[in-house]
This record gives sequence, C-alpha cells and structure tokens, in this order.
Amino acid sequence: MPRENVVIVGVDGSETSNAALDWAAAEARRLGWRLHIVCAYAVPAFTVASLDGGFAAVDDSAIQAGAQIVIDEAVARVGDDLEVTSAIELGDAAGVLVELSRQAGLAVVGTRGGGGFADRLLGTVSSSLPAHAHCPTVVVPRADDGQAPFTPVRRIVVGVDGSESATIALRRAVDEAVLWDAHLTAVAAVPIGGSAGSLAWLPAAVDRDDVLADVKVGLSVAVEQAVAGRDVRISQHALDGNAAALLAEFSTAVDLVVVGSRGRGGFAGLLLGSTSQAVLHHAVCPVMVVPARSAHEDVGNPTDVPWRRR
Repeated sequence: MPRENVVIVGVDGSETSNAALDWAAAEARRLGWRLHIVCAYAVPAFTVASLDGGFAAVDDSAIQAGAQIVIDEAVARVGDDLEVTSAIELGDAAGVLVELSRQAGLAVVGTRGGGGFADRLLGTVSSSLPAHAHCPTVVVPRADDGQAPFTPVRRIVVGVDGSESATIALRRAVDEAVLWDAHLTAVAAVPIGGSAGSLAWLPAAVDRDDVLADVKVGLSVAVEQAVAGRDVRISQHALDGNAAALLAEFSTAVDLVVVGSRGRGGFAGLLLGSTSQAVLHHAVCPVMVVPARSAHEDVGNPTDVPWRRR
C-alpha cells in the first residue's frame, strides 16, 4: 500500500517548533495533502507516595491541558485554508513520530526547541527521528531574529554519491524541485586532496581532474535517470572535498538540503550515516533526510491512525 498523503509535524509551543509548523503547512499546501499536528508528552513511570502511606499515580491533567493549548495555538496559526487534524499523544515525542511515520508521506520537526511547552527539547527529537523514521523527514533549524517565518523553497541542493540511498534522495529532490519550481543543484563530493578524510589509498600518480571527470560522468547519468524527462532547472557539480562540509556550506545559500540515509536494515538501519548526521548538525537551512527503506517498505493498510479518528 502507498503511504498516505499526510504531512505530520511535531509541536511543543516553542518558536523553533512554530518554524517547523510553518514549513510543514507550506509543504502540505503545495502538495495538496493533509497536515497532522502532534503534541506528545511523557509522564514519569514511577508513582509518588500518598499521605496515607500508599502510592498514587501521577496526575497528568495539567500537562494534558498545556498540550491542548499548544495544539489549539498551532491549529490557529495554520489557518483554515488547509485540511488539518491534530492529536495529543502520550509517549516519547521521537517514538510517537517514528510510529506515525510508518504511514505518513513526510515528517517535520524543529531543532533546538528549548523553552517551549514542558521545556521540550526538540533537539533530541530532531536527532532521533531522521535516524529511525520510515518516511522522509525535514528538520527545520531555529530562525534568526527578524527572519521571515517561512522562506519559500527556491533553491535546493542534494548530495549524490552513487549509492542506492543517494539515488532515492536525488529522486525526492527532483520531486521537490518540481513541486516548488525550484532550481536544483546536484553535488558529488570526492575528498581527493590532502585534507583529513581524503582518499589516501589512491596512487600518487592519479590525476585529480581525471577523478573528478569520472565522477561527473556518473553524476550526469544519475541525474538524467532521476529527472526522467521532467522540466527541472538543474545544475551539477563534482567537487574535491568532504561531502558533509560542502553541503553545510551550500546550506547558507539554498532553502533546502536533501540527503540520503544509509540504513541497511536491522540495527544498522536505525542509524544515520556520518554525512547526514553532520549535515543535520551544521546546516543553517531545512534539511530533508530520505531513508532508503521508504522506497521499499510495505506500509499495509492500518485503520487506527490518528488523522482518521473521529
């Protein structure tokens, strides 16, 4: 079964989660999809001693009330020009969003969101969710003071290295470029030079320009296959350098960075590759992480998803 046309976004009332909400709502509008807003909270697993010597469960009514305020404010912020559902979920925010990502088409969170509802730190969620999610995830960084709430996606950069995960990410980047009528830049980075992480095993006689020329040929083939005749404005660069560092540098001049996730199933499949981790930590624009398994998983046809509940 295909994934559902739903963008899910985690909110906690912080300015950073508001930036993620704005990004998710804009993407849902362009796609014509539903937006599902989630506020998740967890209560301590232990009980507290009561006055009569017994034990009483923790009363989370005040937390629920706070979560409802966060949800209400988020729904009001989005407005009435979009199909919106919302839910308060009990559980760890990252775990809740990962579970919802099994059926959703896209998940969006903010990063470094301290100071919001219950002092939730979305920095933790933004590290965990892309590593475990079943669908593509967008991590939206904190907006600078005075910056507009949402910047339309006009320029996109995607990292390409010939792997299956990068090929899937490239296809998704092309989709985003078509969706936003954005200019796409495909970058293949090879650390040939003498910097840390360079290809020290290469023979000294290897010509740098020859290596980059070969990489550019492979990049062109990958791009041609991903574009498949669609009308996309695209440029290509084969560069000498560290992929993560180059993509982080590109993030200062574009509106979206797209990277793949190298999970290979099992425990390894839950971990981000070093490049995607580094880009998430250093990029200054939103980053989309596209897991390889999102192209292969059978999501089934579950009925108990929160956006269908009445």
